[in-house]
Amino acid sequence: MRNRHIFIIRVLFAGAIIIGSVGCSAEYHAGEVQKGLQGDKITVGTVQREIHVGMSSTEVAEALGSPNIVTTDEQRREVWVYDKIATDVAASKGHWTLLLLGQEAGAASKSQRTLTIIIKFDEDKKVRDFAYHTSRF
Repeated sequence: MRNRHIFIIRVLFAGAIIIGSVGCSAEYHAGEVQKGLQGDKITVGTVQREIHVGMSSTEVAEALGSPNIVTTDEQRREVWVYDKIATDVAASKGHWTLLLLGQEAGAASKSQRTLTIIIKFDEDKKVRDFAYHTSRF
C-alpha cells in the first residue's frame, strides 16, 4: 500500500513538472518562429537601398521576394504590390506557481505596422516607377 502511495505521488509530481514546462515550450516555439521570420522582413530601408528605376523584375524578386499581388495596368504592364502587416506584442512575463498549478499573468501591449510597396514595370519588365507607404498604430 505504501509503495502505491509513493507511486501516485511520483506520478503527480511528474505531471506538475510537465504542466509547468508547457509554458516554457510554447515560449520557446514562439521565439523560434520569430527567428524564422527575421529573414523575411521587408523594410522601408530595404526598398530605398535596393529598388531603383531600370532594374529587372528578377532583381526586384531577389531583393524583396514574391509580391502579394500581381496585376496589370490599363496598358497591360505589370504592377507588383507588396502589402505587409505586422503585429508587435510587448509582454512582461508571468511565472508559474507549481504548488497552485496556476500562472500569474503579466501585462501586454500591441501595436501594428503596415508597409505597402507598389512597383510598376514597363513593357520590357524593367522598373519604371515605385512608391511605398508605411504606418504604425
